[in-house]
Amino acid sequence: MSLKMNEADALYQDAIKQFAQAAHGHGQLAAAALVPIGEAKLDNPLCGDRVRMQVAVSSGRIDAIAHETRGCLLCRAAAAVLGLRAKGEDEAGILAAVDGLQGLLQHDGATPAAWPELAMFEPARAYPSRHRCILLPFRALLAALRSAPASDAAD
Repeated sequence: MSLKMNEADALYQDAIKQFAQAAHGHGQLAAAALVPIGEAKLDNPLCGDRVRMQVAVSSGRIDAIAHETRGCLLCRAAAAVLGLRAKGEDEAGILAAVDGLQGLLQHDGATPAAWPELAMFEPARAYPSRHRCILLPFRALLAALRSAPASDAAD
């Protein structure tokens, strides 16, 4: 599906560009300094997006997050939102954000209050093929969380 210029401007608005450029959380976690790390690598073969997500988890909550994201602006911006907001969240909080994001993309769902930046993805609702790009970092984060070694609940 090709986008006309005004449609592309709406889809790739300044907020998306700024988040993609800011790349919050981009990089790798230093394994020696942190609790055990969970990691996942996912890609979207249809468009070439690739995400490597790392998390350090303690007592079920994200202590640190890092990602290496190669892909479109939408994918990079979504990964940056996670780099900014995911620290301190548990799996249930990330799942709630994913549910809210999917609701926003698939119908007139409300932006989750704890994740106001997700509102910038609303113009992508009209482009279902782009939803996978936006959701890929969230799916990678969930996979990384699930791969993280169990931490001591007494931390």
